Amino acid sequence: MRDVEEIRLTLPHIELAAHLYGPADGLPVIALHGWLDNANSFARLAPKLEGLRIVALDMAGHGFSDHRPAGAGYALWDYAYDVLQVAEQLGWQRFSLLGHSLGGIIATLLAGALPQRIARLALIDGVVPLLGEAEGSAQRLGEALQAQLALAGKRKSVYPSMDRAVEARMRGHVAVSREAAEWLALRGLAPVPGGYSWRSDSRLTLPSPTRLVEAQAMAYVRAVNCPNLLVVAAEGMLARNQALLSQLPLQQEQLPGGHHLHLNDEAGADLVADCFNRFFAIP
Repeated sequence: MRDVEEIRLTLPHIELAAHLYGPADGLPVIALHGWLDNANSFARLAPKLEGLRIVALDMAGHGFSDHRPAGAGYALWDYAYDVLQVAEQLGWQRFSLLGHSLGGIIATLLAGALPQRIARLALIDGVVPLLGEAEGSAQRLGEALQAQLALAGKRKSVYPSMDRAVEARMRGHVAVSREAAEWLALRGLAPVPGGYSWRSDSRLTLPSPTRLVEAQAMAYVRAVNCPNLLVVAAEGMLARNQALLSQLPLQQEQLPGGHHLHLNDEAGADLVADCFNRFFAIP
């Protein structure tokens, strides 16, 4: 892998792994990957971005980062706090965010909650979480609590070879190319008795005990006041929700490709890089 340094960040509450890209005097950027992915989500894209000092995290519970302690969870705001602690350790009072999917959601919430800290917001096919309705809140919490209790009796899948694990990732909740799955497997797989298993914390698969309603989610988006750009994958997840896209007060650019267009192949990474290089170059 070119132009990348492996680092570890010891925060007051957790230790995170990350990849570091770009010149030391580049614009500070924290990059956040999607659900069940890892820092290698940006392995194709980050080296193509110019003039940026990018810290691409393995978010808590993913890749080589620590899992949260017993009894803790993976709420969106907990990830936002992790990002702030990373910025504190790096001495970055003001920084930009680059987020894909779940990472884009976390980035948007943080940019809305603390606009004075965020210089620019660059998003790839992710902006607000799955939304809920107030009347289903009690049932949702009950189902989440039951799932949490049941998790202790479940075991992770074990694949007899790395290739079988890669094939499973290709057919995952969001399909990716073989090359993308191989990139993610480099940081995501661990050898175990009988083969290989994914390192990610099993609690990441638990249903959310609560969901924002639309008015709450849009309040975060409207609070974003920094330069912003949302890349919408034409065959991705956001393109299916034109009603949402039409009401977002964010700059948008649609590019061909699927949800992982920045990782699936070099052509997609080039398109996203061209888009973001123009965005970050604007004074």
